[in-house]
Amino acid sequence: MSKNIFNEAKILIVEEQPLAQSYMKQSLEKIGFGHMRFADHALAAKEQCLHEEFDLVICSFNLSKRQDGYQLYEELRAKALIKHSTGFIFTSAETSGELVHSVLELQPDDFLVKPFSVQELRVRIERILKRKSDLKAIYTLIDDDNQSKALKQINAQLDKSNKYSPILLRLKGNILLALKQNQEAKDFFKSVLNMQKFAWAKVGLVEALIANNEHILAQRMLKTMLERNETRLIALDLLGRLEIKLNQFDLAQDFLSQAAHIAPRNIDRQKSLNSVSLINRDYETSYLTQKDIATYAKYSMHDSPDIYLNAARAGIDFALTTDQTDQINRISRQTNKYINELKTQFPTSNAQTQIDVLNARLYYLKDEHKKAKQLIEQLDDSDTQIRSVDGALDKAKALHELGFHQKAQALFSQIIDHCERHPSRSDATYLRYIQQQQSERRDIKMGPKELNNHAVKQFERGQLNVALEAFSQAFRVMPHNPSIALNLLQCLVDKSKKQGDSFNSLLAQKCFKLLKKSPLAEEQSERFDKLLQIAKEMKLEIS
Repeated sequence: MSKNIFNEAKILIVEEQPLAQSYMKQSLEKIGFGHMRFADHALAAKEQCLHEEFDLVICSFNLSKRQDGYQLYEELRAKALIKHSTGFIFTSAETSGELVHSVLELQPDDFLVKPFSVQELRVRIERILKRKSDLKAIYTLIDDDNQSKALKQINAQLDKSNKYSPILLRLKGNILLALKQNQEAKDFFKSVLNMQKFAWAKVGLVEALIANNEHILAQRMLKTMLERNETRLIALDLLGRLEIKLNQFDLAQDFLSQAAHIAPRNIDRQKSLNSVSLINRDYETSYLTQKDIATYAKYSMHDSPDIYLNAARAGIDFALTTDQTDQINRISRQTNKYINELKTQFPTSNAQTQIDVLNARLYYLKDEHKKAKQLIEQLDDSDTQIRSVDGALDKAKALHELGFHQKAQALFSQIIDHCERHPSRSDATYLRYIQQQQSERRDIKMGPKELNNHAVKQFERGQLNVALEAFSQAFRVMPHNPSIALNLLQCLVDKSKKQGDSFNSLLAQKCFKLLKKSPLAEEQSERFDKLLQIAKEMKLEIS
């Protein structure tokens, strides 16, 4: 490699440890680099990228002052503070699975494990800078969003014998997908795979198949990709997205949950997981997901007041579907913690109305209905503009829970209308959840807690028909609550035994399926075993 490229290359080193920064400086000087800038935290790095164009950024993954390396690189790319022609190398002494998978998803140019030698550093840098320099014209066109012209240049380069052919082929595939030339992309990726089984070409072919609505073939390919470590994460992610497209939300949640476990820093995937878990009425998963979002989004480009508000809202939604007092108290404390964190992180945010709604729902959760109603009634109803879909949805839930059903339904309709008029701002799955909520709350006037309490009272009074209807409604709203499933199964069996009515085996089987996989208290387990025995004696179909 020409010494001039070493001499002329501008390098930014992002490293907070003085000794590591000194070692990097000495190493680069030995290699022959002269134009070096240094930043010991992410904010300084962003400031430098804003005012200067670098050929290479070498960044420690483990920054501790606000943003870490992952969050920095994600923002630099998203905001075009570095170009495609800029090389990016992560360095880290840590090699945990979570970190490695997170890095792979971001697709930097390289990842160096500390400690590394000067020679190793030289070889990696030389390879990256040479490639970036030789392909700069194409990268510049991509940066300028001139995809068609970039495609022409790539084709011209591929017509020649080119050592960068695998990289150029990958760029071509990405551009064909970006231009939505789905059939051409499909044919292209197939031709690449006929030459060599590149993992990226398999991924590209699946994306083209999904865009082409060839779902069965896409699923078949993805399931084979699950078996290989190098493609498992992306296969889980694509399967989750495909199942959402097919309205198979249980399957989508399973795939996205597995992907989020492997690499939890991907905020967009976490948001998709939250949406499908809400559709599935799995409020515990929604709560845990929103907690992860609040953890990993803090200080990142995703950080906002909504991150903390949504974590608090998800906690209340979950607490309303559980009957465990200690868990409710724990979630209440966590909700207050998120509200305080919001005020610390965003002291000038205009979120007081949304906080008031949250506090009203907290009062409702604690059975302090009078305080909850007073707080809701003092809100300004004349302001009908939807500034936050999440905030408006939370208010609609609060209105319903506190008995203001007409106002709640009107607000649900307003939110849905807003989302349909601004589809680019709304996740289609989330919109479906809002529509689901409106429908459920139109049919079921009671809140989750009152509904379950009402059902238990009717059951204890021997009003089995009324109790069965109430438990069925409660199970519709809370299909992951084992206590409600057990009560509903008890009611189904008792009603059939005492009244000789036809037995709803389909509903009983849903209860059985949940109870079999749920951890039950000793008393619940004994009740369940007894019910199974009675059902067996009565020849009722449950399992």
